[in-house]
Amino acid sequence: MAATIPFDTTQVLIGGRWSPGASGETLPLIDPSDGSLLAQIARGTAADIDAAVAAAQAALDGDWGRLTAAERGRLLLKLSARVADAADELAELEARDVGKPVKQGRADALALARYLEFYGGAADKVHGQTIPFADGYTALTLREPHGVTGHIVPWNYPMQIIGRSVGAALAMGNACVLKPAEEACLTALAFGRLALEAGLPAGALNIVPGLGEEAGAALTAHPGVAHLSFTGSVAVGRLVQAAAARNTIPVTLELGGKSPQLVFADADLDAALPFLVNAGIQNAGQTCSAASRILVERPVFDEVVARMAERYRALRVGPALDDLDVGPLISARQRDIVQGYLAAAHDSGLRIAAQATLPPGLPERGCYVPPTLLAPVTPEHRLAQEEIFGPVQVVIPFDGEDHAVAIANGTNFGLVAGVWTRDGGRQFRVAKRLKCGQVFVNNYGAGGGIELPFGGVKQSGHGREKGFEALYGFSALKTVAIRHG
Repeated sequence: MAATIPFDTTQVLIGGRWSPGASGETLPLIDPSDGSLLAQIARGTAADIDAAVAAAQAALDGDWGRLTAAERGRLLLKLSARVADAADELAELEARDVGKPVKQGRADALALARYLEFYGGAADKVHGQTIPFADGYTALTLREPHGVTGHIVPWNYPMQIIGRSVGAALAMGNACVLKPAEEACLTALAFGRLALEAGLPAGALNIVPGLGEEAGAALTAHPGVAHLSFTGSVAVGRLVQAAAARNTIPVTLELGGKSPQLVFADADLDAALPFLVNAGIQNAGQTCSAASRILVERPVFDEVVARMAERYRALRVGPALDDLDVGPLISARQRDIVQGYLAAAHDSGLRIAAQATLPPGLPERGCYVPPTLLAPVTPEHRLAQEEIFGPVQVVIPFDGEDHAVAIANGTNFGLVAGVWTRDGGRQFRVAKRLKCGQVFVNNYGAGGGIELPFGGVKQSGHGREKGFEALYGFSALKTVAIRHG
């Protein structure tokens, strides 16, 4: 791909047309690898959100709303193919915008294509039921779209989260208004162009970049929106839920995490080690489901820490386009937050078991933090309780199954957990006792698990995306009871 971005980044997509935002103002996109200006994006406003919601409703009342489920599915499959064909271009856009290595950006692009493929194939396979009822009645249920759905997507995985939320919503016949994060929205804008090329009817997908407190707030409060999907921080999630409550609409919230991996003494450590480290440093640790807590049974604690430390010292850090192991954080602000946590670790006397070396010559304005492994750490320590959202992992010793489960459940979050043990009985016992939305046994993440429902409990949110469960969430259940004598 050329060094320049091959489309106008300063526009909004409303009703099938690209145009400048109503305010005419723009916002800067900063390249986190070197701090340079990457692009300008439209500063969407409430007026743009109003127009986007109106366009979405018009699509529901028009061409988009008249399509059958099979026809919607075919369009999503066409869009999937276009995304797959553009994977290299999308990967570089994502790398430059977010700061992740190109190989991770390409994996995200292919995941977006797979989401669209999955939901395209599933669109005409969401069935209602007939219900045994009183004599003289036939009772049945229908799955219908909510209507206009609002999607607020964060900066860490724009393509993947568009796929799992917008893809599912479109499959069910909703019309979408997408507000991408102001820090990273190039692939969202590219996706909008691909959607139009694939033949998605005007207004089925509308995209309004802008600030969260402006465009985002307008979308969450809009009376024409029937369902909201938000992925982001706990604090903003509470604001989104409060806004949804004022309009009495459902909301899917995927918020933070402090996900543990539990390593028992009988675990296959050779199999576990790559997952223990990679699940913590992927995307520079800026992942809601990052395995930021490693819980290790005491007999193998020193060995696990030593072997993780060896991997940490070998990590290569550098600009996104260098395609190494770890890139920069998204912004100077996020870099400073993570550095603050590392300063707190130092002040409280935590031991750095290993730290990757930042190479000489990194751009001065790049947002780099050395991946850091801390061990041992007590379960109550701030760094073992709070979401850092950076390449920092803590290792915590435990004694036996009950102790491990208590530590794992001992935070305000409950998104994902990993369990490493050869004991089949323990695998099921521990998986059932962990308070979280997903448990992976002798693996972590299952390669993305597009078919696997994803979401959290406690402050990690509620509702589910991915898999068929997302289709249920993006639809409303209607009961019909017919009396025929």
